[in-house]
Amino acid sequence: MAIKIGIVGYGNLGKGVETELALNPDMELTGVFTRRDPAQVPSNAAVYPLDEITDFKDKIDVLILCGGSKSDIPVQAPVLQQNFHTVNSYDNHAEIPAHFDSINETALTNQTVGVIATGWDPGLFSLNRLVAESVLPKGETYTFWGKGVSQGHSDAIRRVAGVKLGVQYTLPNDDLITEIKEGKEVSYTKTSSHKRVCYVVPEEGADKEGITKDIQTMKDYFAEYESEVHFINEAEFYQQHTGMPHGGRVIRRGYTDEANMAVYEFSLDLDSNPQFTAAAAIAYARAAYRLAQEKQYGAKTVFDIAPAYLSPKSGAELRKELL
Repeated sequence: MAIKIGIVGYGNLGKGVETELALNPDMELTGVFTRRDPAQVPSNAAVYPLDEITDFKDKIDVLILCGGSKSDIPVQAPVLQQNFHTVNSYDNHAEIPAHFDSINETALTNQTVGVIATGWDPGLFSLNRLVAESVLPKGETYTFWGKGVSQGHSDAIRRVAGVKLGVQYTLPNDDLITEIKEGKEVSYTKTSSHKRVCYVVPEEGADKEGITKDIQTMKDYFAEYESEVHFINEAEFYQQHTGMPHGGRVIRRGYTDEANMAVYEFSLDLDSNPQFTAAAAIAYARAAYRLAQEKQYGAKTVFDIAPAYLSPKSGAELRKELL
């Protein structure tokens, strides 16, 4: 029997989940839930008002939350967790521990499963940092993002007063990556090794200096980084900035003895950031469903879930085909 999925929110990520579900024959989309007028949501699935979602408590196995991390998920997730098993792609790294505690308390009280912070960073990058550091205990781990569009940061700048349209690109320091892989000693922090470049279409008459200040001083998003803000017109935005590429890499440079070096690297090159993020969320929705069947309630992260729970294949098939 197919796992019944509900989508909450129909932005880039919600659209990605709908697209990617077609590639997962063990799942089916029950409906999309939105704060907008359902008639204005261009989904091929049934679309319902979000305030009617509790009517579907017994018709949905897992909800995939597709709202933004800045103000949607922190508000929606604890409420929805009361009645549903959920998966989200919350990506505010600094607030993940508090978000976990909030979801865990609600999930344990209501006997639900809440998988948080799926995607690729946090998500698959987090998992690879753990594996790399466990295998190579003596060494240093480096994470680089981009070049690409950050959905979470782009969502954050679009919520700044006076911003009509906005997108944020993360640019890594490629010279530093080369030096690390060559075994050179480097000075690395995640903030100094990247630059954030924002392109903003302001509302008519908006205070551009105020917008720039609000973006560059935004805690947990831009304040710690070298951040540029460029103002463009709407035509430029739609001509040059509507794609959603991204990627990055986790590098662990370690030692297996005093002399022999080992480099562990995991990398991604994505044509569509939201579709890949959606694909990861779907795999973890499968895991959430299995955990719920086993009554393993509470909040979970990628660290807590065995890889076999992500796959539609049986344990016997995995051992034969992939091990």
